[in-house]
Amino acid sequence: MIRDLLHNKKRLSLPKGTGILFAMMFLMAPVQIVAQDTPRVTSKIDSTHIRIGEQVQFEISVEADTTTLVVFPEGQTFAPLEMVRASDIDTFRNKDRMNLIRTYALTQFDSGHYTLPRQKIIVNNKELYTDSLQVLVNDIAVDTTTQKMYDIKPLAEVSRNYSDWVRYLIWGIVFLAVAGALIYWFFLRKKPLTQEEKEALLPPFDRALLGLKQLEESRYLIQSQYKEYYSELTNIVRAYLEEEVHISAMESTTEELVAKLEMMQQAGKLNLEKDTITNFKSVLQKADLVKFARSRPDTHGAEEDRKVIENVVVRTKEAIPEPTEEELLQREEYIAEMARKKRKKKRITTIIIAAAVLVVALGGAVTYYGFTKVKDTVFGHPTRELLHGEWVNSEYGYPAIVLETPQVLKRTAIELPESLKQVISTNQTFTYGGLLGDFHISASVTTFREGVEFNMEDAIQGSVKTMEQQGAKNIIVKQDEFTTPSGKKGIKVHGSMDITLPGTEKSEKGEYIILNFNEKGAFQQVIIIHRQDDRYAKDIENRIVNSIDFKNQ
Repeated sequence: MIRDLLHNKKRLSLPKGTGILFAMMFLMAPVQIVAQDTPRVTSKIDSTHIRIGEQVQFEISVEADTTTLVVFPEGQTFAPLEMVRASDIDTFRNKDRMNLIRTYALTQFDSGHYTLPRQKIIVNNKELYTDSLQVLVNDIAVDTTTQKMYDIKPLAEVSRNYSDWVRYLIWGIVFLAVAGALIYWFFLRKKPLTQEEKEALLPPFDRALLGLKQLEESRYLIQSQYKEYYSELTNIVRAYLEEEVHISAMESTTEELVAKLEMMQQAGKLNLEKDTITNFKSVLQKADLVKFARSRPDTHGAEEDRKVIENVVVRTKEAIPEPTEEELLQREEYIAEMARKKRKKKRITTIIIAAAVLVVALGGAVTYYGFTKVKDTVFGHPTRELLHGEWVNSEYGYPAIVLETPQVLKRTAIELPESLKQVISTNQTFTYGGLLGDFHISASVTTFREGVEFNMEDAIQGSVKTMEQQGAKNIIVKQDEFTTPSGKKGIKVHGSMDITLPGTEKSEKGEYIILNFNEKGAFQQVIIIHRQDDRYAKDIENRIVNSIDFKNQ
């Protein structure tokens, strides 16, 4: 430097002697050596040629001061290559310097030329970058002369998943079992008979004798309750005569009842002695006096009256002629008819109770869930079954678009016109349902030939025209910018239209949404079409839209 200053003295037009002065100043100045504390970042890769699925070792090295804070890359920052693992940071010290080294294992499962992007390293809040690198991923060579090649297998139909219906079936069985158990317990089972029911099933003669026995053991006479005593005494004998002799005894007066017995005796239908009828009439008259005239008989007389009535019952049983075969047959038919009516009544009661339980259950469900939801659950609704079915998350096309749909989309062959074949390299379309069905979904990925300039607006207009060709009319088109939950930007085209039903002039109102993306040099499009009045379609649409993503290739 001194030599240069002296050499250029004349050119700089410095005063005489100035050059010598500068030279002396530099020579006399103390020499200072400054340590090189600037951090240095280097990177290297063990190979730039790999086969599909093999791994390359990418190493980043940072040389810096021992007090320097260094942050290495984290996560999948190496796309299009995929990071398999990252090693721990190795640290090597050299006096007041340190060398930090971290190695990343990277791979790729598709052949092609890939650029490993520059990686950012933060050193004391300062950003430093590595160099970008080129990596070639080769196909695995296949010897087709010895290895037989096979066609791709076609799509296989899988059986429908009935997990939801099994759950409904189990709950239905539980409900029916509980309802059946309640009906059986309260209405169908043979309950233990009470004492009153057992007595009611006894024949009239046995029931009358039992009643008289219980009356004898009662406390009516001890407590001077003569009215109650004679009321029960006459009711026992009147009930017996009505059932056994078949005369209207309960509603008849004393005179009428005695007259009926005498008429049956004279007609030969009741072989009853006259004294028995006379004694019976005497007891009935005394009972009338006690019940209506407040007469007070003595206790001994009351006990004797009970014995008279017991004798009347026994004599009447003996006086009844034996029934003929015709009468026995009629009685059996009557009993059978009564049993049939009883069974019919029980069946009707069971049906009414079951219907009532069902109505109450449905009423509670309608009150809690609403009529429409209950109706769709019981009778079914096509889009409700889609919404609550088992959804599928899958990748479609290449570069792949990721979607979650209620059914797997099937690959659909699209015949391209010759004009489009000149610009389109590949077109992969996957669909479910049709434009005129309950719900339509399509996902397509289109790549273009090299040098073709893609215009998304033209592609959108082509999609709208395709819907018109398939029967859509009065299409209202709205266009907005759209961003997926994963941050991918695209164009959203949506609106309503009239869908003409095939074979008729009737049309229904429909809604559509077309999502358009330009990712990784390809045009991806998702189309959803459904009926406007479908109460489940919007939920399906929102779930599909919120699942859209693009796989890092």
